[in-house]
Amino acid sequence: MSFLQPLMLAALPLISLPIIIHLINQRRYQTVRWAAMMFLLAANRMSRGYARLRQLLIMLFRMVVIAGLVFAISRPLASGWLGVTAGGQAETTIVLVDRSPSMQESSAGSQTSKLEVSLGQLAATLATLGGSRLVLIDSVGGKPIEIESPQALVSSPNVAPASASADVPALLQAAYDYIQANRTGRTDIWICSDQRASDWNAPSGRWPSLRAAFAELKQGVRIHLLASSEAAVGNTSVRVTGVRRHATSDGAELLVSLHLARDEGGDGKRTIPLQFEIEGARSELEVEMSGTEYDLKDYPIPLADGKKRGWGRVSIPADINPADNDFYFVYDEPPPRHTVLVAEDAQSVQPLQLAAEITGDPSQECKTEIVTPDDLASIQWENVALLVWQAPLPQGGDAALVKFFVARGGVAMFFPPTNPDETEFCGVSWQGWETLPEGASIDTWRGDQGLLANTQSGAALPVGELHVQRVCRMKGEFTSLATLHGGAPLLVRAPTDRGAAYFCGTTAAPGDSSLATDGVVFYVAIQRALAAGLSVLGTTRDLVAGEVTLDSAAGWTRHSGAKGVSSIEYSAHAGVYGDRDLLLAVNRAAAEDETALLPNARVDELFRGLDFVRVETGVSANGSLAHEIWKLFLCTMIVAMLVEAGLCLPSQQRSATTKMAGARA
Repeated sequence: MSFLQPLMLAALPLISLPIIIHLINQRRYQTVRWAAMMFLLAANRMSRGYARLRQLLIMLFRMVVIAGLVFAISRPLASGWLGVTAGGQAETTIVLVDRSPSMQESSAGSQTSKLEVSLGQLAATLATLGGSRLVLIDSVGGKPIEIESPQALVSSPNVAPASASADVPALLQAAYDYIQANRTGRTDIWICSDQRASDWNAPSGRWPSLRAAFAELKQGVRIHLLASSEAAVGNTSVRVTGVRRHATSDGAELLVSLHLARDEGGDGKRTIPLQFEIEGARSELEVEMSGTEYDLKDYPIPLADGKKRGWGRVSIPADINPADNDFYFVYDEPPPRHTVLVAEDAQSVQPLQLAAEITGDPSQECKTEIVTPDDLASIQWENVALLVWQAPLPQGGDAALVKFFVARGGVAMFFPPTNPDETEFCGVSWQGWETLPEGASIDTWRGDQGLLANTQSGAALPVGELHVQRVCRMKGEFTSLATLHGGAPLLVRAPTDRGAAYFCGTTAAPGDSSLATDGVVFYVAIQRALAAGLSVLGTTRDLVAGEVTLDSAAGWTRHSGAKGVSSIEYSAHAGVYGDRDLLLAVNRAAAEDETALLPNARVDELFRGLDFVRVETGVSANGSLAHEIWKLFLCTMIVAMLVEAGLCLPSQQRSATTKMAGARA
């Protein structure tokens, strides 16, 4: 049991007062043996057992009265798991709120989302517990904001639903920084989250450092996870996977591809009406969905008057989560697919040139340019989508040009040269060639993201069928996307703020690998790299909510999207926005459509060694997490007083005996 005023429990020894008073009264009388009374005492021995029991009960109920009073003024709480006042009331309470799309999910037959339930319960609990300072840190702003009262927590615009994913380690880091900067006293941290694995990023290296930092705090920090991980059935999500403007004899049309997914609880066939909106013009298509996934490929939508640039939206009927029922897109005339290949020998990069020039849309212009490092200054980098480099890594001015291209959002792929040196680029360098006598296959690769990710249907690329005869070792900081049998990295990605820099440890030459002969994986990787580079060219952009900082989006104008959203948070909400001559489509991250939860045991491990409690709250729950039950103890005290008074009254049998003795006398 927890208490809001635990210091009052120091008065519990007062329970012994009835015993002390009884012992004192016993010493007030002296026993004098008198022969005439011995006959009366012998007669009274028959009822001594009942009298002693009666006296013990009177003493017991008097002790219950005192105990009930002490417990009542200590303000006990009904939630035995809570423990929020262990060691004293918190001076500061920090609330970390997950505003991601998954928190907008509600239970069947209810209109209340997980986010609303969590905030409502937490506000009621904090109002019960009290505290001197309340601080809010939300997953969109990420900055501490002082809140006037627990009730203001529910109505704050900083806890409204958003389309941006949450970063729980970043929220905890912000809480730690606030504690350090303000030198708070005893602090409570409440985390409102649905425990989605993508938001917690448990493999991140930030968790060990966070755990160690909180453990070193002297003032004491208690962390409470208010987990809304209850599974709800009946959700379907829609995601646009591709939009292409295609010229026709009558003008132009849009070819829209999309993906539908529903939770595993959905079974049987279901007709889903898809609504397409192109700048206000709506059309509808019904599709039959029999499993948990459905893909629509290149659905044609005519464009009025051959319109070249604009925006649209795909919607499905409302269900338990409105955050994934819409997806926005923008379109424009496709920019030329311009690839620059930097090579020592033009013949050695012919497989790369071929993979870059082949496209599924014959009407799209492709341009591949083979140059040497000496020609870099003459390249129009603003029109380049992909840079393929098979030469010694760039240095000096060449390195600055390539870094500028990557920082602009371009994609660079580096293949080892004939004679690698120790030059470093983006923190990665070549270490020299190594011949694998019997060849080697690729042991592991990342199928969830990057160039080797699974196809839209979920099928894996045949990466394991590739063979490597020669590999160039790499050194530096990078993320491995594919490793050979034995652990040697084959494909890695260097850390960059924008764009991408990939390093492949072999070439497409027949003596080095089977990349060219087994060309499916090689072609797909080049095409994906090209698509990523093309996404930052032209006058349209597809952005992930939260990818652009709030300050950078200050000048945006809204074309479509959620109403009532503050302009300072446009980049965190799905919709279509304008930024000077750019047309931007903002949508939730792909990870938000994944329903995997972080297991409770893994959560406990992340907070190992800290004062941590996990509290489960369902989407159908309501009210406070902690209830004061001092009234129950007051009622117990009153009942005990009444029973004690009844026991003190003389019994009817004893009164009748007294009357008979008086009559005989």
